[in-house]
Amino acid sequence: MEIIRQQWENIKDIIHNEYDITDIAFKIWVRPLQYLKCENNVVTILIPGGEPEMLDYLKKNYTRFFQEVISDMLQDSYNVEFSLEHKQESAGIASTASTPVDKDLQDSLRSANLNPKYHFENFVVGNNRMAHSVCLHVAEAPGKEETNPLFIHGGSGLGKTHLMTAIGHYIIENTDLKVVYVTSEEFMNEVIESIRNGNTTTMSRFREKYRNIDVLLIDDIQFIIGKSATQEEFFNTFNALINNGKQIVITSDKHPAHIKDLNERMRTRFTGGMTLEMELPNDETRIAILEEFAKNFDYKVPKEIVTYIASHIRSNVRELEGAYKQVYANGKMEQEAGRELDLDKAKEILKDTISSDNPSLITPSLILRGVSEYYGIDPDDITSKKRNAEIVLPRQIFMYLCRNMTDITLKGIAALLDKKDHSTVLHGVNKISDEIKINSDLRESIEAVKNRIRTY
Repeated sequence: MEIIRQQWENIKDIIHNEYDITDIAFKIWVRPLQYLKCENNVVTILIPGGEPEMLDYLKKNYTRFFQEVISDMLQDSYNVEFSLEHKQESAGIASTASTPVDKDLQDSLRSANLNPKYHFENFVVGNNRMAHSVCLHVAEAPGKEETNPLFIHGGSGLGKTHLMTAIGHYIIENTDLKVVYVTSEEFMNEVIESIRNGNTTTMSRFREKYRNIDVLLIDDIQFIIGKSATQEEFFNTFNALINNGKQIVITSDKHPAHIKDLNERMRTRFTGGMTLEMELPNDETRIAILEEFAKNFDYKVPKEIVTYIASHIRSNVRELEGAYKQVYANGKMEQEAGRELDLDKAKEILKDTISSDNPSLITPSLILRGVSEYYGIDPDDITSKKRNAEIVLPRQIFMYLCRNMTDITLKGIAALLDKKDHSTVLHGVNKISDEIKINSDLRESIEAVKNRIRTY
């Protein structure tokens, strides 16, 4: 229907404004959509270059918006369908290829030190929808008190750096704000170099670099903890930026409450805005991550092999991608030799990466390892008779998880802790059971420990 084609951009603008869709959500999900056809009062909307997960998301979240706006505009009842782009469908549709990036934008991206691969558009949301949504909000409105600083924590390879970098890309591409991304190691090296030179000019140059910006993105903050000079300089930089309403985004492997040797004033500062935890990707998300990663390769690994990898590697995205690269390289050689890569061959290729078809049996020793690593304490301290404040909670969590993740008895747990009877264990288990009902931070910490244990 020609009127829909003529009014297409207007229809999208109405949806943007009337349904309170954020600017960045509009840019990612709605703006690229194209009108394809209308038959029997069914409007088909094309998703250029889309993937199945995009199709599912748009159907679930945007169908009603388009149906209501189109039906209201044409004074009739219309249904809406979304369709992934195929070559034959794209014929006759104006190209939506992006224009070359202008020189100023290129210069801003280069000076910001951002990885060019990481954007919101290619982040697989999956079960990290909350983290994704908050990062979108920060990108659209940096410096808001409720999300400044934004502290993103979670295990290695779960997407913290991807989301942080995506924030930087969006801000640079849509505003004139100055962004700088730096790893904590790079920051520390610059501090050391400034101190080593021993002159005010060098230190002034360093401070000007980090304090005369609008957005600071600092990765893996845990590596500067305990480095007194670096920690002090970062604290001063942090305060200067926050006090001037500048946005700070920080990543770490742990929640600020659980970073060992972090002084209290920094802990308080880090939790003054919003903290987000990146979750381990679930089965569906891991498959989606591999399908997104597969776009970078000219040979498509069979679906059953992708599913096999996703169901056996649960720890992080880097390991998923590493396994995919292994089967891709071998699959490419098989293809060139006129053969097919099947699941049995893939299992043989991955035998050192995926050691067994069976998940690891969870044992008290694995739980002890998970708790001690998460809280940054010695495993022997948990099983000792020490009663330091920093030991008591991890010990009770160890008791609770042994009781809930294994078949070991209370007496068995007591024996592991060298206790004469199990009454102390029962008290610890009950205390954690009651506390997690009302304490969301503790509940999140225990889930994080569980996820860590399941990766061993």
